[in-house]
Formats: sequence, structure tokens, C-alpha cells
Amino acid sequence: MATLPPGTLMRRAAAGLARRCALLLADRGGVYAAGVLLLVGSGDNGGDTLLAGAHLARRGAAVSALLLTPGRAHAEGLAALRAAGGRIVDRPPATVDLVLDGIVGIGGRGGLRDTADQLAASLVRHCGRDGAPATVVAVDVPSGVGVDTGHVPLTASGRPSAVRADVTVAFGALKPALVVGPAAALAGEVELVDIGLEPWLRGSPALRVTEWSDVADWWPRLGPASEKYTRGVVGVATGSATYPGAAVLSVAGALAGPTGMVRYAGSARADVLHRHPSVIATGRVADAGRVQAWVCGSGLGTGGEAAGELRAVLAAPVPVVLDADALTLLVDGSLADRLRKRDAPIVVTPHDREFTRLCGESPGADRVGATLRLAAWMNAVVLLKGDRTVIGTPDGRAYVNPTGTPALATGGTGDVLSGLLGSLLAAGLAPERAAAAAAYLHGLAGREAARGGPVTAPDVADALRPVLARLGQGDQRGK
Repeated sequence: MATLPPGTLMRRAAAGLARRCALLLADRGGVYAAGVLLLVGSGDNGGDTLLAGAHLARRGAAVSALLLTPGRAHAEGLAALRAAGGRIVDRPPATVDLVLDGIVGIGGRGGLRDTADQLAASLVRHCGRDGAPATVVAVDVPSGVGVDTGHVPLTASGRPSAVRADVTVAFGALKPALVVGPAAALAGEVELVDIGLEPWLRGSPALRVTEWSDVADWWPRLGPASEKYTRGVVGVATGSATYPGAAVLSVAGALAGPTGMVRYAGSARADVLHRHPSVIATGRVADAGRVQAWVCGSGLGTGGEAAGELRAVLAAPVPVVLDADALTLLVDGSLADRLRKRDAPIVVTPHDREFTRLCGESPGADRVGATLRLAAWMNAVVLLKGDRTVIGTPDGRAYVNPTGTPALATGGTGDVLSGLLGSLLAAGLAPERAAAAAAYLHGLAGREAARGGPVTAPDVADALRPVLARLGQGDQRGK
């Protein structure tokens, strides 16, 4: 990087930022005479903002810069803006079309604490023209977010101490805050600008974002010799007489996956067979027959009989998915010896409250770090459910799912997820890939189901089929 002429990366970043801003202004009537407000902090982030403003000013935009730390503004960027006809102002114009958030960059920590920064952040939604709010563009990251964790501090009144952007233009590589935690919801649409950093980004990423192409590459393919046993058999030990719906939904998720057969073991077998007659159903795990993976926990209960079924599942030398009641049964440590003796993979799928029961503390601000700590402690792949589900492995790799939707925040959708995940394990996927693919497809199914109105878990199970059909059709978009 030292071989590059000084300022090269900043000029590349500014050019990409200005291009995106020009496209946004084109949607509002054009760049010429458009009102642009730059909120400029100190350092390189402010320099990117000022240089992008200079590009827009040269194209005829009316660019004003509000310097939050005038004595520390980027000198080259400030000179370029002035030379292009931009103005330095003490207060924002009454109306503007576009606001660039260059308050704080990736070096910012702990929210917007300075009074000037907070004031600037508060006015980004109050500068619009003709009743329409201004379009807010964050420079690299929305100011105030926890860049490495996605955490968003709150003010005393409970509001985010950060900028909410319509678009974030990131430089060189995505930052964790743009894909995980509450900060991701503040970033809006994210566009990545290539500024030539690839030669210096060769190491393992801190966080992998699952894409449709990943899922398509991982998905098991059928061949002329495929039959139900070679495709994999998944066992499902979920539900009970009290909670038969958990069994029905987890089996539905498993049937949607790539395996050739589903075996159900439990007291809800009559309900399962009524809804899914292709399933082989028995009353106990011990009687189920051979499987390539087990799903255990949803609606199982936490009594002695349920604990016995969990022990039987853990004794099987195949991958297992543990969810809901199975996680509750692990909390007292009585099954720790069963976990330690296992050689086959384990995937646990807690939501935040279950995570807290397992760990004695909540995931906190750093959801990726918390997931990885639990994965290392349990020697298991952890799928921490949420709007941006995080998957962590014992050896420190982390994935985040970008397809989450609030529509999935309803009872039973996690049962569908665990069934699909078990099917992928039985089909031979590595546990972290199975978890990442299941979360991705489950999110797409939630979005598909939400098109018809309020979502229920059966809607999500039904929506999995058209989503998965696109994999078989070679659809490269996944949308």
C-alpha cells in the first residue's frame, strides 16, 4: 500500500461515493442545482466526504459543508471543495436533497457523544425539500454505530445514538456493522466501492456473509443412481402429546430439505402421520432405525422421558441439531458427559433467552463474539437466532445471514428451521454450511410468506418449497 501515491485510496473512495450520490440525485430530478449538505467530521472520513462534495459541485450541485471540528477538517478535501464552488456554512440550509454523513468513520467508538455530532445527526431527517425528506448517505458506515460489533448505543431517551441512513457507501470491504447487529438496520441499502484493497485483503475474513451462490454451490445434487437412502435419512425427535405442532412443523422443515426420507420418533406420531403420510413414525428414538442426522428438542418437554430421548439422540454417532427443550435439558450440566464423548458434530440453535440460560449472560453488544465463545465452550456449531442470525464454529469462523425478516418472529418458525437444518446435515453438508444455508433459505421463505400478509409457521414451511425449487432450476438470483 505504501507504493501508492499519497491520497490515492481516498480519491478512489470519493469518486465512488460521488457516483452513487449522483445516481440518487438523478432520481430526485438531477444533479444540477440539487442541494447537498455535507456533515463533516475530522480525519479521513471527513476527507472522503469533502472530496465527494467537490465532485458534485463541479457537476453543478449546490454543495454546503457543515464542519463539526473546523480546526481539524481534512485540508486537501476542504481546498478541493472550495475550488469547485462549494460553501462552508455555520448552519445547514433550510432545504436540501441529499445529506452526506461524514461525521465519524470506522475509528468512532461508543456512539455520537459530542454535542455537535449529536446535533448534526438529529438534523439529517429535517432538511428535505417540498415535504420529502432528504436522502441520507452514510460514508463507509453510519456514524455512531459499533463498527466491529454492530452495536448501537442508545440515548437517555432510548433513541439510537447514531445516524439512520438510506444508503451506505462502503469502501474496500464490508464492515461488520453493515451486516450484523442493530447497526445493520441503520445502514439502509449498502453499496461496496472497490478502491483497490484486494491485494491486502487475503486473510480469513472476520465474518462471512452467506450468499445465494454459496447455498447453490453447497446444495446436494441428484444423480442417476440417487435413491432415498443415498440422499440421506433424517430423524426427528420433537413434539409431544402436549405440543404436537412442534413435531408437525419440524417434520415439514425436514421434508422440504434434500434428504430422501424422514423418520419421526415421539408421542406426536399420529399428528405427524396425519399431516405427512410419507414419514416413517415410531414412538421412541430407540425404535426409529438408522438415520444420518437427528433433530431434537422442539416441544419435547423437559421431564424424565424427554431427557431419556435426548440421551438416546446424543448416543447416536451422527450429527445432531439441538433446539428449544433440548437446550433447556442441557442447562443443569447432567448431560455434559454425553456431549464430551461425542465425535459427531452438534449444532445448537438458541435464541437470545436460551443463549442466556446456557451461558449465564446475554449475548450482549458483540453477538458474533458471544456466538464464537459459546461454540468454543460447547465444541459445537452455534446458530444464534435473530434478525441477523449469526453462525459460529468452535475453530473461530463466523457467518451472518442477510435474509432475516421480522415476519419470522412468530411461534413455530424455529421448528421449521431446525427440521431443514437436520435434513441438510443428513444429506452430508458440513455443519457450519448446513446452518448457514438453512438460515439463508428460511429467511427467504419468511419473506416469501410475508407477501401474503401476516405470517404463521405453516406459511413458512409451505414457502420453503418454491424457494428451494429455484435451486433445482439453477436460478442464480435467489430472489
